[in-house]
Amino acid sequence: MASARIVSNADTAEYYIAERCHVIEWWNSPDDAHSSIARIRVEPGVSTQLHRLRGTSERYLILQGRGRMHVGDLPPGEVGPGDAVFIPADTPQRIVNLGDEDLIFIAVCTPRFVPDCYEDLEAA
Repeated sequence: MASARIVSNADTAEYYIAERCHVIEWWNSPDDAHSSIARIRVEPGVSTQLHRLRGTSERYLILQGRGRMHVGDLPPGEVGPGDAVFIPADTPQRIVNLGDEDLIFIAVCTPRFVPDCYEDLEAA
């Protein structure tokens, strides 16, 4: 069980992942298996890898930039600052940066993101 705490992420380093985006994990703790929170940055003109998270739902909260969200059977939709996207567990997804600036969003996963839940759908 998680204990109360305040976590400073001021010095948390951003890292690049094979999904074609940059990540800062703001919250992902084994003692709080219910959720994780990350800041994601997608460079201009880049599409993240088509993938799904097995057993894990995800929410995107768009902070900056413009993107086109592909999620499940929905028609692709444009997103921008203030928009939220719900991605049910096991649903194929990707986002494309449509603008000339970085696309930045918060990704909230429930339960928390673990690498084993990630499935690359482009390799298949």
